[in-house]
Amino acid sequence: MTDAVLEALYLDDLFPGQRLASASHEIDADQIKAFARQFDPQPFHLDEQEAQNTFFGGLAASGWHVAAITMKLLVGDGAPIAGGMIGAGGEIAWPNPTRPGDVLSVNSEVLEIKPSRSRPDRGMVTLRSETRNQRGELAQIFTARLVVPRRG
Repeated sequence: MTDAVLEALYLDDLFPGQRLASASHEIDADQIKAFARQFDPQPFHLDEQEAQNTFFGGLAASGWHVAAITMKLLVGDGAPIAGGMIGAGGEIAWPNPTRPGDVLSVNSEVLEIKPSRSRPDRGMVTLRSETRNQRGELAQIFTARLVVPRRG
């Protein structure tokens, strides 16, 4: 990514099939444990030794941690929606665990755009975002319905 200022995207700038890509974020064991201590204190997120004997067979990031990193990447440069990413619902899945040393990035596709009939200043956008690690493995699939403003 360059130092150029990203222009915010309005409903009028988006179209079905449009693809957007983010920068990346490397996650390490300290980040995984810090998030888990505060928000998801389960053994497979907190301790390498205990995690060996769990479903994951090793330390894994919380899915909610991956979701938070995804949001950071989306609002950074992955989908710089004007006025912020205002969610109106969605669906999320974590097909593979995220491990220490993984480098995550997000690729998104605009699936649908519906201008509002009752509020001409906005519309709804359905955005599918895939968070992948450096090996191309899916860490998260997030399909979100977003409220997006129009220009003017």
